[in-house]
Amino acid sequence: MIYLILIFSVLFFVLAWRRLDWAVMFLITALPAYLIRFNIFGLPSTLLEAMVWIVFLVWLVKNFKKENKKIKIRYPFDREIILLLLVAFVAAGVAGFSSSSLGIWKAYFFEPALFFIVVLNVMKGEKGREKILWSLAVSALAVSALAIYQKFTGHLISNPLWAAENTRRIVSFFGYPNAVGLYLGPIVLMMTGWFFSAITQARSNKIKTIFISLTIISSLLSIYFAKSKGALMGVAVGLILFGLMANKKIKWTTVVAIIILTVGIAAYPPAKDLAISNITLTNKSGQIRKAGWADSWEMLKDGRLITGAGLTNFQTKVAPYHTPGIFIKDYSDPDAQRKLVFNEAYRTAHWQPLEIYLYPHNIFLNFWSELGLAGMLLFIWIIIKYFLIGVANYKLRAMSNKFINIGLVCAMVAIVVHGLVDVPYFKNDLAIMFWLLVAMVSIINLENKYGSFSKKIFLESINN
Repeated sequence: MIYLILIFSVLFFVLAWRRLDWAVMFLITALPAYLIRFNIFGLPSTLLEAMVWIVFLVWLVKNFKKENKKIKIRYPFDREIILLLLVAFVAAGVAGFSSSSLGIWKAYFFEPALFFIVVLNVMKGEKGREKILWSLAVSALAVSALAIYQKFTGHLISNPLWAAENTRRIVSFFGYPNAVGLYLGPIVLMMTGWFFSAITQARSNKIKTIFISLTIISSLLSIYFAKSKGALMGVAVGLILFGLMANKKIKWTTVVAIIILTVGIAAYPPAKDLAISNITLTNKSGQIRKAGWADSWEMLKDGRLITGAGLTNFQTKVAPYHTPGIFIKDYSDPDAQRKLVFNEAYRTAHWQPLEIYLYPHNIFLNFWSELGLAGMLLFIWIIIKYFLIGVANYKLRAMSNKFINIGLVCAMVAIVVHGLVDVPYFKNDLAIMFWLLVAMVSIINLENKYGSFSKKIFLESINN
């Protein structure tokens, strides 16, 4: 295995040296490659991490002490990235600088920052955006193709419950269903922006629009087959916002669709009850989530409001506060509480044991427990700044990037909405994708400020 990885790394290095943009495209396409894990001199790593280091080092060597008279501009989000790296490193210290905490610091924070720098410098302009979007589309199609195959065959799903026909949930390359929604949800919104950008061009490419449409449809089907409610909700909110931001025609079409859908749901009691239970988190998964949040809050209140639990330390620190199980309440049954008190068989049927998850499954509690209060507040600011830049880009309404910019804004909306009930950052591919989004919206903003900034170079804030 290690020899195959070495051969791949050498070939990837050659590709990066000859065509760094192609190497970046390959890396984006192969984001799920983090699943291929190995050790180097006893240090755990993944194939995705190896590719990040290769593209960064190649870029660094090729630009080291490069003499030029280019105008220097600052990296967007430079201060935020430096602060995030410092806060995350302190969080690793809170966890005792264990090998796992330092590994998470490296994989979820330091390496995504390196990739952010490479993308800003290599994938500039309209051609750069197209290369990124093509890469994401191919990746999404590959993930979706396996997911759809699993849906109709039940093959390659290790969990017997998810593999069974009546309870089937697809996992694609990943180990659990929600990972499919976490990965594909933001891509659906980016592809939506790319689709409208493509069809509004003077010479639209029919093959490209068909390919994008296929990516969107297959991705949505995969999320549905994974039964990832959080992802579906995130995508739905993102698509609604996209429709309201796009143009007048699409805006009013979206408004009419919302009214029709709302009236239809309100008029059909089963759909109404399903919507209410999902939104209010009174369904089974919602009650399990709320129990986990309560445990997390109790842990934080007990002297950890500032420091959190430390990187990778959540499971250990929350264990003393963990609720071993809950009775799942049936809110549609007015007699449910009496049955729980007096009916032993009912109590047994509604008892739900609870496991201790890696994270609290809430985007804010995730960062609070891992990075402490400062880390959580900093991450909130990064998201707010992302939206502020996206809105600033939107107000300029440059046709060449208008719809793609809206797609990027809505992709982050999908991440935040899904993140209310899941973990949309603390995974190798998701951390890279998050900073890829930040890089893309930053590039559009720089283009709006400076026009083509290909003749400008970045001045790192640390030297200011």
